[in-house]
Formats: sequence, structure tokens, C-alpha cells
Amino acid sequence: MPNKKLIRDNIPRIAKAKGETIITRTASKTELWALLQAKLKEEVHEYLDNPSPEELADIMEVVHALSRIHRLSPKKLEHLRKKKARKRGAFKKRIVLILE
Repeated sequence: MPNKKLIRDNIPRIAKAKGETIITRTASKTELWALLQAKLKEEVHEYLDNPSPEELADIMEVVHALSRIHRLSPKKLEHLRKKKARKRGAFKKRIVLILE
């Protein structure tokens, strides 16, 4: 089985414009979940290696793709985030739990 990874929608067009040849196919709905999980891990690792706004935006793009699997709009996802933050808090106060 060849290696595979999920890529952004415009990458094939960009590669072709550069004269590059890449092989692509469309992911099935059943494999999309696993591909997005792998992509999220990849993007988080990239962010940890290079904590930049661009890498953070890449994580958000994957989160938005995952939210579509759950049939959540970005607005609904943000609503859920805010609801949980009201109930349990966010990370604004920088509270650290000491584990013994």
C-alpha cells in the first residue's frame, strides 16, 4: 500500500502550475476520518516545532474539516467551545495542577 496523506484542495493545481507531477485520488468518506486524524497530528507537530500563526491556522483548517464530519458549522463549533468555556473555564488564568 503506498503512503498517502490528505492535502489541501489547491495543491494539485499548484503542483501542476510548477510543472510537477503528483498522483492523487479522492478519499472515501470512511477513510476521511483516519486521514484527518493523521493530518491533525502532523499539523500539531509542525506547530510545536514552529509555533507560528500560520501553523496554528493549519490546525484550525483541519479542525474545521473534522467539524464538517460532525455536521457542525464553524459557528456551531464556536458556540460549543464558548459553552464549555463558560461551564469549565478556558486557559486564561494559566492555572497549573500540581500532580503528585
